[in-house]
Amino acid sequence: MTRHKRWLLGSAAVGVVLYAVFWIGYVQQWNWLAAMDSSALDVTHRYGVAHPGWVTGWDVFCTVLGPAVFRLAAVVVIVVALARRNVRVAMFLLISVELSGVVTEAAKAAADRPRPSTAFVAASATAFPSGHALGVMVGVLALLTVAWPLLRPPLRAWLVALGAVTVIAIGVGRVVLNVHSPSDVLAGWALGYAYFVVCLLMVSPTRPFTTPDETPEALDSAR
Repeated sequence: MTRHKRWLLGSAAVGVVLYAVFWIGYVQQWNWLAAMDSSALDVTHRYGVAHPGWVTGWDVFCTVLGPAVFRLAAVVVIVVALARRNVRVAMFLLISVELSGVVTEAAKAAADRPRPSTAFVAASATAFPSGHALGVMVGVLALLTVAWPLLRPPLRAWLVALGAVTVIAIGVGRVVLNVHSPSDVLAGWALGYAYFVVCLLMVSPTRPFTTPDETPEALDSAR
């Protein structure tokens, strides 16, 4: 096993452990976790009540850059990859981005944590983990992975920074809207990262999505 794979497995294990800690902390009602969640929700709720435009802005932001948008973008890339006969990239995006919603729903059903009663906007399903945090984390990482070989180094740095800001901002927005506690968001990030790594190790896109997986051999000319 290469050092890179060991590092990926180690970081994914850390993500799983963090996810378990937040889940156990919620179930056991750990004081420090409950205090962190309630303090953040109280502050953001008070500010939101006094500034309804602030709430509307965050609601629009979380909708425009929600998991559904990344899944739609992944569908487009999957179609291009299949047209270019790059099945591996298509499978990677299908398993990681498109199926992340299944992972989210399964995790939510297992924890069954209700939404905060102070939520500013309607949200379906339960709260733990945050589906936005998980879905956007996987979407950003997976699409960056596919695009990486096509990008020049300066652009890579900018896109990594943009991706990080997007992931963090979406998580903050869900707390601002009071549809999630901070622990929901942190758990979503942790599980999303771990799931991405598993998908990357299972079906790693070894070539740019515009490159075929296999190049047919030229046929010999008959004489």
